[in-house]
Amino acid sequence: MKQKKIMVEDKLLQQIIKILMEKLGPVETSRFLTLSSKKRIESVKRHQQWQAKLNKDTFFHDVFRL
Repeated sequence: MKQKKIMVEDKLLQQIIKILMEKLGPVETSRFLTLSSKKRIESVKRHQQWQAKLNKDTFFHDVFRL
């Protein structure tokens, strides 16, 4: 089995940007690189938001098949 060398991060980034530029062009590459990921909501807050939208009767019916 051949062992592969792992690229240095700088070289990897350079190659990725080169490929993006070739395939997407400068405008779309720039758009892609500046995309922000959605911020994660802390789990307790997310659960509270879910509960606020919840209909108790429907929930109990679905869970307990009442």
